[in-house]
Amino acid sequence: MSVDGEPGGELLARVLLTRVIEPGDEAGGRWVRELGVAEVVRRLGEGGAPLPGASGKRWAGMVARAQAARPRRDLEAARDAGVRFVSPGDAEWPGQLDDLGDARPLGLWVRGRPSVRMWALRSVAVVGARACTEYGAHMAATLAAGLAEQGWVVVSGGAYGVDGAAHRGALGAGGATVAVLACGVDRPYPRGHTRLISRIAEQGLVIGELPPGDHPTPSRFILRNRVIAALTRGTVVVEAAHRSGSLVTARAAQRLGRHTMGVPGPATSGLSAGVHELLRREAVLVTDVADVVELVGDIGELTPDRRGPVLPRDLLEPAARQVLAALPGRGAARPDEIARSAQTAQDDAIARLYELRALGYVERHGDGWKLTRQAVMSVRDGHGPG
Repeated sequence: MSVDGEPGGELLARVLLTRVIEPGDEAGGRWVRELGVAEVVRRLGEGGAPLPGASGKRWAGMVARAQAARPRRDLEAARDAGVRFVSPGDAEWPGQLDDLGDARPLGLWVRGRPSVRMWALRSVAVVGARACTEYGAHMAATLAAGLAEQGWVVVSGGAYGVDGAAHRGALGAGGATVAVLACGVDRPYPRGHTRLISRIAEQGLVIGELPPGDHPTPSRFILRNRVIAALTRGTVVVEAAHRSGSLVTARAAQRLGRHTMGVPGPATSGLSAGVHELLRREAVLVTDVADVVELVGDIGELTPDRRGPVLPRDLLEPAARQVLAALPGRGAARPDEIARSAQTAQDDAIARLYELRALGYVERHGDGWKLTRQAVMSVRDGHGPG
């Protein structure tokens, strides 16, 4: 298992350790800093006494994982999937991640052509509730579109709800966006966002700490948030309940000295309770892209002219518009009927219907779907989804 002295030994050692050390493991990060990756791999290969901070049981599990790791195979699988591995010290490495200290990633698996380092220099995180309201989806999409139009990179986690709305907002504006995943970047999660994440990889970047094929776990989602916070100049939280994972991102941003911002919601909304708690502490209230740029922009950078908001209908992809057009003007239709009319697969139609619901265009009634009053009125006013 030794990789010391081999061509690319440092790279192979780091790739191997991504199979062994969990993201954010500060004990593992300390070993790498004090001993070097090659020595840590050598100790794991010998399987002797545990390194400081590891119990016997935990060390035995790490030794077993190290013996099963195949770093060359991982690199080959990554190359086949159009994925590269970026290590600390590489020209593409974003130095902001070094602020995480021993919790710094061992490396990043990157899918997409742009440079992570260059994009991270001018980036903002937009995060929030998975089960967001129409208001939350609208605000996330509008902020992301505005940021993208101003040349900012929008970073989020690729999840349902606010994350997805933020990514779509940036993409719809022809801008740049980065999805930070809690699994292998060749394995899009959630599966309902496979097409969205593929589009992000084509137009932007999909990054993560875990090797090809690795799966997400609840703890990996939480630890992924520290990367989102460290990578960006500031974090905007759009809707978050008291126990929302997006608050973990905001608090990590505060600890790292990044700007922390919150979009207010109704005082009666439980989905905005976490944001309001942030605003009572150190977060800054923001309502539009001008507020965000004023905080995260360089000294002397002008805030954008305030103008009318980008409406959700302006951000719809052609496939979503096609599904929207397939719904009847009155009454509800079943997903299979909508799929036939839209000339698409039923699974794709259902995924698009949930996107349209988040943007306030459709609602579910039992086994059927129908246009909301907002969608009907926009068509009557001549502002259809096209």
